Amino acid sequence: QVQLVESGGGLVQAGGSLRLSCAASGLTFRSSTMAWFRQAPGKERELVARIDPSSLNLKYVESVKGRFTISRDNARNTVYLQMNILKPEDTAVYYCAADSRRGYYGDRSLYDFWGQGTQVTVSV
Repeated sequence: QVQLVESGGGLVQAGGSLRLSCAASGLTFRSSTMAWFRQAPGKERELVARIDPSSLNLKYVESVKGRFTISRDNARNTVYLQMNILKPEDTAVYYCAADSRRGYYGDRSLYDFWGQGTQVTVSV
């Protein structure tokens, strides 16, 4: 079965960095669009970053542009989220998600597989 396993979350001071990883198995990773979402307490889940199969099309929510970088290694079936200059408002559970349909659908991506989430807490 499909599994997305996130790692790399934790507690960090404001201004610090974390690197999240998501290891995928059971799906054709190299043709899947991958994304990172986050959900803070009392807030809706939001798309943080998205990367297409070729790594040529990247999208970021405005609040993380210039601070976060999404990347993927198709040989390792892994997607990453490098988070720099972290702010307390970045505190959330971060989820990895996959749109396993062949092709790239941009804003019409539909995520059919999700990881269990990893907590990121940024202290002041």
